[in-house]
Amino acid sequence: MTAPVDAALADAWQTSWSRIVGLLIGQYQRPDLAEDAVADAFESAARHWPTDGVPTNTGAWLLTAARRRVLDRLRTEAVHRRKEPLMAVDDEMRAAAAAVVDPFDGAHVADEQLRLVFACCHPALAADDRVALTLRFVVGLTTGEIARLLLVQETAMAARLTRAKKRLASSGIPFAVPPPGELDSRLDAVATVLYLMFTSGYQPGSGPATLRMDLGDEAIRLVRQLSLLLPGRSVLSSLLALMLLQHSRRDTRLSSSGEIVLLPDQDRSRWHGAEIAEAVALLAARPVPDDAATAGSQLAQEYRLQALIAAEHATAPSSADTRWARICTLYASLEDLTGSPVVRLARAVAVAEAYGPGAGLALLDGLDEALPRHHRLPAVRAELLVRAGDLTAAAAEYERALTLVTNDAERTHLIARLSTLP
Repeated sequence: MTAPVDAALADAWQTSWSRIVGLLIGQYQRPDLAEDAVADAFESAARHWPTDGVPTNTGAWLLTAARRRVLDRLRTEAVHRRKEPLMAVDDEMRAAAAAVVDPFDGAHVADEQLRLVFACCHPALAADDRVALTLRFVVGLTTGEIARLLLVQETAMAARLTRAKKRLASSGIPFAVPPPGELDSRLDAVATVLYLMFTSGYQPGSGPATLRMDLGDEAIRLVRQLSLLLPGRSVLSSLLALMLLQHSRRDTRLSSSGEIVLLPDQDRSRWHGAEIAEAVALLAARPVPDDAATAGSQLAQEYRLQALIAAEHATAPSSADTRWARICTLYASLEDLTGSPVVRLARAVAVAEAYGPGAGLALLDGLDEALPRHHRLPAVRAELLVRAGDLTAAAAEYERALTLVTNDAERTHLIARLSTLP
């Protein structure tokens, strides 16, 4: 495969995957078939484009190929059921293929991607299923990537996605945008998905993949669109502030050679000051939401606390000037609110900075059971053990982290840290 074809396929995956999946689901109401059909279309493109040439409109080519595969599957299912003559099925399939419909009938939600997110977040689906389906359909993450993001085993995530798609296919749940008066009922679910979409861009995938800044850009764009649609919601202003603060450091997270650059070593002069200023203003404004219930949601409080922590880092003139005691207080509040072991892990780092490695290590006790496959737990423990002077134990923890890490850049970083030990 040539470089231009590789680039065209990669671009089509990012720009057309969710749109085509959404169109097929809206037309045929079969998410299980839609996803498989789009995957088959990309496989077909990888075979044909090197010899036939990259089409002028790659999205239209892929949509046509995927639609044919859905129709083939529907025809096969109909014949297998032996409920209708084959000719009648063919006529029905041709009519469906010729139809041009708005899959979501959601003109009050102007953005196509946002319509798909709202459609995925139907309240009849379990919360975890809504998140997993949206990350699959809208973002195009693999099952393994979703599993790592949600801290579950890949086999469990595969089963969850399969069950959710079957439920959509068999239960008659309308895959559609809710009417204007019901948008708020899905707001927290949509906000959660957009947060995870953003986070997935900054969570290195497996192999050589590092960061996907485009996912951060798209998540911020969608939150801005959602804020225009539902103005004054504190969950959205806090989420936007959090994203802007984290995204403002995007140009300094990796070295020119692709190696991870830790926060203390990043060049703060290259952080995006306008985004930091906008985020700080959002946190200071505390807008009064239109929906009081949404204003008081736990999710809004979580995002605000995370944004306040990010703001402490973003506004400190230097790493040495960081107000670690203040960050510890914020993390303690966030852990009380969420009970999250990941928050406890981050809090341990802050406590170690403020009160010494021993205090940080104490907070890591009991986390191994909650985070059995999270390589950052032994990596953090190793760092704190180095500071505490226990180099033998630190080496063992680095070795353990290396057995769990799946990303090449993070593995390189851990090997480099291990190599510094005597």
